[in-house]
Amino acid sequence: MLRLPGLIDPHVHLREPGGEHKEDWDSGTASAIAGGFTVVLAMPNTQPPITDRETLDLALAAAKRKARCDYAQYLGAGAENVGAASQMASDVAGLKIYLDQTYGPLRLSAAAGGVAPSAQDVLSLLKSHFQHWPTASPIVAHAEGLSLAAVILMAALTDRPVHLAHVSRAGEILLIRKAKEQGIKVTCEVTPHHLFLTEDDVQRLGPGRSEVRPRLATAADRDALWANLEIIDCFATDHAPHTAQEKDGSNPPPGFPGLETALPLLLTAVHDGRLTVDDLVLRMWENPRRIFGIPAQDDTWVEVDESATYEIHSRDARTRCGWTPFEGFKGRGRVTRVVLRGQTVYRDGRVLAAPGSGRNIRLRESNPNG
Repeated sequence: MLRLPGLIDPHVHLREPGGEHKEDWDSGTASAIAGGFTVVLAMPNTQPPITDRETLDLALAAAKRKARCDYAQYLGAGAENVGAASQMASDVAGLKIYLDQTYGPLRLSAAAGGVAPSAQDVLSLLKSHFQHWPTASPIVAHAEGLSLAAVILMAALTDRPVHLAHVSRAGEILLIRKAKEQGIKVTCEVTPHHLFLTEDDVQRLGPGRSEVRPRLATAADRDALWANLEIIDCFATDHAPHTAQEKDGSNPPPGFPGLETALPLLLTAVHDGRLTVDDLVLRMWENPRRIFGIPAQDDTWVEVDESATYEIHSRDARTRCGWTPFEGFKGRGRVTRVVLRGQTVYRDGRVLAAPGSGRNIRLRESNPNG
């Protein structure tokens, strides 16, 4: 039996408010616990997006009622909240900046009132967010290609850290390597689906179910991620559930579920000699704690039956979306028990944590109402 610390996922989408039919704080955190995660950081591209105090309170109220594991909520960067956002920094997981296409309206270059901002305007807005956001709180950027280069440049110009989400291309990971060699304060994450899937899987999945951002890349891109493993700070699922009906529709939204499939896929890579258990602990616990300032969870661990092998099937999942891009894949290592602060919250296939038992890791003791 393998014992791991309670895993941390710094990049999940729990779809509440506005998308509870495909996930909410209850089902999403149940999925997290079943996957061995005891802390999740939730993204702000909900409906409405989390960009101000009103929407933040709306999301946190739902989390307080429903979350089964510990959590924090990101704030989204927009054109109208540069000054106000910084006042909420201590209450959130960090600031999420969207510079490329994603689900929802939060992209900085999205048209407002039918008019798209110029590249100069976007760069000016990006700079303003970097300058105003407190350095003690993380900035996370969804940036691809040239946008990723712009974010790295902004980190260098402002001399502040930035975390790059779901890196997926060879050119991107090599650019991050160079930035780190130059002493630029950049960290990054990679998803299991970019480590284990490529554009060759699109035909198997179908046009709708293969929709994800960043898109599935080439085999050469995937191989470059594995070849530059030492540059990757975190494994993050980017758990982004949409229902099978939505994915099979005429306008499929981008995103894959991933909380319950990450660990068996990565433990398979451990068995195959591509990773070590220490690699997993570094990228799924130690580095996320350091980068995102996550407090220790006393008396918390995950027990995994290393010898268990099985096929991954959506029928076994707790996520509400009802499908997985890894249907039929071989998984290794079955979570048998999760203990959170001394309480068994998962055992032998059953989620035992009550809704609302999770804690907001950004909640200050002097502010009991959050």
